[in-house]
Amino acid sequence: MRKLAFSMLLVLCLASLAAAQNVSLNAAGATFPYPIYSKWFDAYHSQHSNIQINYQSIGSGGGIRQLTAGTVDFGASDMPMNDDQIKEFQSKNGSGILHFPTVLGAVVPMYNIPKVTAELKFTQKALAGIFLGTITKWNDPEITKANPGLSLPKDDIVVVHRSDGSGTTFIWTDFLSKVSPEWKSKAGSGTSINWPVGLGGKGNEGVSGLIKQTPDSIGYVELIYALQNSIEFGDVQNANGKFLKASLGGVTAAAAGAAKSMPDDFRVSITDAAGADAYPISSFTWLLIPQQIKDPAKRDAIKGFLKWMITDGQGYNEGLAYAKLPKPVVDKELKAISKVQ
Repeated sequence: MRKLAFSMLLVLCLASLAAAQNVSLNAAGATFPYPIYSKWFDAYHSQHSNIQINYQSIGSGGGIRQLTAGTVDFGASDMPMNDDQIKEFQSKNGSGILHFPTVLGAVVPMYNIPKVTAELKFTQKALAGIFLGTITKWNDPEITKANPGLSLPKDDIVVVHRSDGSGTTFIWTDFLSKVSPEWKSKAGSGTSINWPVGLGGKGNEGVSGLIKQTPDSIGYVELIYALQNSIEFGDVQNANGKFLKASLGGVTAAAAGAAKSMPDDFRVSITDAAGADAYPISSFTWLLIPQQIKDPAKRDAIKGFLKWMITDGQGYNEGLAYAKLPKPVVDKELKAISKVQ
């Protein structure tokens, strides 16, 4: 009887230990990196079956709000949290917040012009004018001069933008603010702005869907969404005056300068970067991790995932049209993981 009781007790102890090792993490935020995050979380769970990461693709603004409210374990954003947002998080949670760059991606101008299948070129002035509502026709001289020999219709341009708080919007408007003083003064940059014109779609998915079903429309989405939906997207004039189609090489070139001088908090913008081969609407995207995590199992699971993400996880990036993190950034992040307590 004693042996049986001991055996049963041992089984119960082992079962309890196994259950204690199971960790479920909840996260929310950016739609920009959702395809690669979804892939990563599945791959990591396959390798670590006791760790499950549940992610809500609700936009960067929503991710920051949920993180600050304490309803998720970590957040995700395409825009670094600003000083006021960090202070609010600290006051409500008694902890600092750490930014961990995850991948590099591009935002592209995608369009739907019936009977026009050519790849359009957009000057900086043209994109700012379209989204300001000062350029209203597809055959406007600012567009046609960059596309000689192409017959563009005189149809009205239908602008599509994000309706939700969005890091993709921040990347797009950060670029426009750098290249257009008029845009900067009238609209500015942020995850949510007062749009001068246009229709709103929720998420990269919503914007892609609206453009696909709306003739003569133009909007901005993360590169992978344009590729997945087989919708045309144009070349963009960069800081050197060169027209570039979004590519992994162009994104990597945009990050080259920032990689050498990455600040300790990893908050940096690389839109309109210098360099002939730098795609101008490029960005890092970040996971937002509380510096103090009370649950040791969750803390260790998050730290383990972070290390895997910036090393082995980078091998999944290029298959989903994201650029890998530069080695100097990876090296810096590996050291920063120890700050998570």
